Amino acid sequence: MRSSSETPTEHLKSVIKSDASLQLLLFVDKRTTAKEQIHQISQYLDTLKPDCDFELHVVEVSEQPYLVEHYKLVATPALVKIRPEPRHILAGSNLVAQLEESWPYWQHSLSASLLDDQMDLATDTTSFADAAQLMQLSDQMFQLRQENEALQDQLRFKDRMIAMLAHDLRNPLTAATIALETLNGQWDEDNEIIKDLSPALIQRLTKHAHAQTQIIERMITNLLEASQGSELALKTHPKQLDLSGLCQEIALRVHNVLKAKSQVLESDIPPDIPNVHADVDQVQQVILNLLDNAMKYTPEGGEIKLSILHRTTQKVQVSICDNGLGIPLEKQQYIFDNQYRLDRDQDQAGYGMGLALCKRIVGNHYGEIWVDSAPHHGSCFHFTLPVYR
Repeated sequence: MRSSSETPTEHLKSVIKSDASLQLLLFVDKRTTAKEQIHQISQYLDTLKPDCDFELHVVEVSEQPYLVEHYKLVATPALVKIRPEPRHILAGSNLVAQLEESWPYWQHSLSASLLDDQMDLATDTTSFADAAQLMQLSDQMFQLRQENEALQDQLRFKDRMIAMLAHDLRNPLTAATIALETLNGQWDEDNEIIKDLSPALIQRLTKHAHAQTQIIERMITNLLEASQGSELALKTHPKQLDLSGLCQEIALRVHNVLKAKSQVLESDIPPDIPNVHADVDQVQQVILNLLDNAMKYTPEGGEIKLSILHRTTQKVQVSICDNGLGIPLEKQQYIFDNQYRLDRDQDQAGYGMGLALCKRIVGNHYGEIWVDSAPHHGSCFHFTLPVYR
């Protein structure tokens, strides 16, 4: 007995080359009873060895669906006598009993075939050669379709990632611009000081602008990596991170943007929040992206809340809530999908552009991200990060 894991074409070719007078295919699935069925049939066939030369090929149906289609099988396990003719198919759980009943007829076919073995062999070889050629063409067409679908998926993936990263570049670009404009606002056209900023503030603004340009550089690197592969290579470098300090720093960065829209950001950050094990740049990108969405969908004069919760001994939860438009319940399961947009956002960037990237980043940190929302009652986005040990 030989257990087959070949392609349909290879399997048919192996059958052609066999000189066994009785050739059988046993089709089984992945159920636990398959091994017992194979054992029972092999054991029975072994008792027939003195009377005939046989070869049994075991086929797992999920691995060779083309053979199942070729023999028009509708149930497993199934035993197919492919030589000598005529073909005979047994199916069901009582294959050994059916085999015992069919054996006298098969033996008669064997006796008849031995009389004109050469003619039968030529006929069978021609038949199986034709089938093998057809199967080979089917294999090639199937492989070409798979390759085409893979290429289409890769192109769609690159388009999505480029769109999302271009969208997310606005966050650090805006922050760097605000810092530079504040510094530039010290002087008038004649380079005379009109606003005397403290050295500490100048240093902080300069450092902030530099940090934002580094974030932009990293995003562009990610974009270039995405253009070279089928997946965005998010290289996560986790280390001990003061999440409370990072959130407070981000709140200061978006202060001017909030002020321009008369929005208020309330922070609820307990002093005893433990450090997390995370990539500071990527976590910063997630928080800025969620804050950007919150500011976009919160009306002027609205309120946004940023809070941290030590949820369990192993997880810390960050929540960003707004009192904006909200998200329909039936759409919430899709907003983290690549390039998904709500109907209201078809003409602008919004939920769905950066959320897929947020989900990927949080997933790389073994965390979860989800949303609680209701139409016209705002949205709360939550994500978790592992506690640093």
